[in-house]
Amino acid sequence: MNMMLRNVFRSVAVMMTVVLLAGCGSSGSMSSYEMAKKEKLENVKAGPFDSGRMWTFEDAPKQYLQETYNFNPGQEWFDNVRMSALRFATWCSASFVSADGLVMTNHHCSRSPLVDVQKEGEQLLDNGFFAETLEDERKVPDLFVEQLVDIRDVTADVQTAMDAVEDPAARLEARDAKIDAIRTAAEEETGNRAQVVTLYNGGKYSLYIYKRYDDVRLVLAPEIQVAHFGGEWDNFTYPRYGLDVTFFRVYDDDGKPYKPDHFYNWSKAGAAEGEPVFVVGNPGSTNRLSTTEQLEYYRDVQYPFISNLLNGRMEVLLRYTEMHPDKKEEMRTDVLSIANGQKAYMGRLDGLRNDVLMQRRRDFDRQFKAEVMKRPELAEKYGHVWDEIAETRMATRAIAPELYGFRSNGLGVSAYFAKAAQLATLAAELEKPEDERGDNYKGNKLALVKKSLASAITTDQDLDRLTLEKQLEAMVRLLGNEDPVVQTLLQGRSPAQAASALISGSSLNDSVSVSGMVSGAPASVTQARDPFIVAARMALPRYQEAVRVARETSTQDQVNRALLGRALFDVYGTSIPPDATFTLRFADGVVKGYEYNGTKAPAHTTFYGMYDRHYSFPGEEAWELPERWKNPPAEFDMSTPLDFASTNDIIGGNSGSPMINSAGEVVGLIFDGNIESLPGDVIFAEDMGNRTVSVHSAGILEAVRHIFKAERVARELERGALPNLK
Repeated sequence: MNMMLRNVFRSVAVMMTVVLLAGCGSSGSMSSYEMAKKEKLENVKAGPFDSGRMWTFEDAPKQYLQETYNFNPGQEWFDNVRMSALRFATWCSASFVSADGLVMTNHHCSRSPLVDVQKEGEQLLDNGFFAETLEDERKVPDLFVEQLVDIRDVTADVQTAMDAVEDPAARLEARDAKIDAIRTAAEEETGNRAQVVTLYNGGKYSLYIYKRYDDVRLVLAPEIQVAHFGGEWDNFTYPRYGLDVTFFRVYDDDGKPYKPDHFYNWSKAGAAEGEPVFVVGNPGSTNRLSTTEQLEYYRDVQYPFISNLLNGRMEVLLRYTEMHPDKKEEMRTDVLSIANGQKAYMGRLDGLRNDVLMQRRRDFDRQFKAEVMKRPELAEKYGHVWDEIAETRMATRAIAPELYGFRSNGLGVSAYFAKAAQLATLAAELEKPEDERGDNYKGNKLALVKKSLASAITTDQDLDRLTLEKQLEAMVRLLGNEDPVVQTLLQGRSPAQAASALISGSSLNDSVSVSGMVSGAPASVTQARDPFIVAARMALPRYQEAVRVARETSTQDQVNRALLGRALFDVYGTSIPPDATFTLRFADGVVKGYEYNGTKAPAHTTFYGMYDRHYSFPGEEAWELPERWKNPPAEFDMSTPLDFASTNDIIGGNSGSPMINSAGEVVGLIFDGNIESLPGDVIFAEDMGNRTVSVHSAGILEAVRHIFKAERVARELERGALPNLK
């Protein structure tokens, strides 16, 4: 970190301190309430599992399981459990549930595959799907599942390569080169896909070998109305009444059902309240090993920006579908995805703004740092990390308005602003000598860039106008009305007025004009009077400087996070699990309800509750039932458990994970967490009501057999193999 940057950090810190002190009243004294609150918070201590219970299979917590549950599984049990689990494409988890390659995952993980295999005139999301025979099972293009078949420790190799150099950027390059070499060698050796997984932010590295299955076919899916029952009202809540399940099948190279050596047997009874249960899946990512300064940056800067971005995008989609009702179906998946993100980030922010939860993280950070500093050999290696992370976070705060406000691609960015930014960048690069230009602005690559930029914008103008309106609102929020770029775009108008005027009057709508600017660049771009281009040229140097600082601080942070991970590993070993990495984990818990809103949530819900919600909200889409559910057959038992809550530790990516018992049998299927689980990005707080929500194995079987009349699937689940129905 150079001295100039350090001085910038200190100046920003002083200014922020002055502002904070100025808002505390003229006397600067605390009220008795504030003093009592401060004293109470100082007594809050970190919990034993605040960093979670997402254990890796290479460091399975066997002694902990024995002490906690009187459960002592052998290595054979762990191997079978690991090999029965799957990673579902690049976004969810899944599992083998029969000897004939039947695969189970969530319906919400399967929305795109369902659309991909539907035929003309079909609406598989609305009406569901059941393949009456094997021949009717539909292959999903480009869908794959992966099985973790081997794990190797490569920590020493990677860390030795990093330790051979000192410069932060060079350390990361050395790390990446070694990881790539290990991965390539493993793939050549095994013929399978390999991944080097960074654990403890670099305290440990594991090589994972995956067997990939590319022939995956759809077997059965319920209607979205029962899979996503309750809609966004019930999302991230409990009690729940959703049947969020879909079945696929893996086929071998000969086009026959694949015969896995490992799969989960089905429990018809499921798990009882208080029974130990285990999630086996691929949690996406967490930030539980972050320092206090990093968590405060998420709370104050990064997550509010993302939350505002998602809220704005949702408003755009809803207003657009009101204008164009015929587009509602096309936009439905996007709306569901954005709505899920809205609640997720709301919950994360609520957790970070919860003084007690944050104090628990601060206390852990304090204890961890104290353990490092009292050991001279660790203090010498790692003692500087906390201060450097605090400095880089302060630097990133300083450039955040430009970094976020002048974004020129991604969610929430107008196609017009993106095109203008690309043209401004082209002009700026062409003004440099060729040897100083970026790689894409030299020789043959330059010709390709010019060709891609030479066309006019043909995006849906209504959608882009609404997008631009929200982008302008974000610029005002981040940069202020007095910012020259903001003034150039708004010209005294509201964001809505400006968006309409800017788009209707833009030269970027004219292919001849755009092509002329590209061919005549840089002069034709620098002389252009289109407000989009003028604003993009003004924003470009500020944005590039913000990106430069962000990259520098990110590089330093990555190195320091790796050092922090090593320190954590040196102090605590594997008694604390690493952050989630969308790789296979094993999470323990028990089936358990909880108290909320002055009442109690039961451990299990039943189909009776689903029907109660339906009839309690007559005519409301969220709780509407498909026709075949409204008059169920007499043999359908509505007292069957449908969903249940447990104390397992999950996060996004765990969707589709099997819930198993100590016998290795499926007792449920993860599909959600409750509102109290959303701070799980930074802390696992079981004592504050954090619960995992799963579909019950008995409920799945009851619906498969009696509602969908899918007897062959019901029998396959019961016997663990394809039935002979002749």
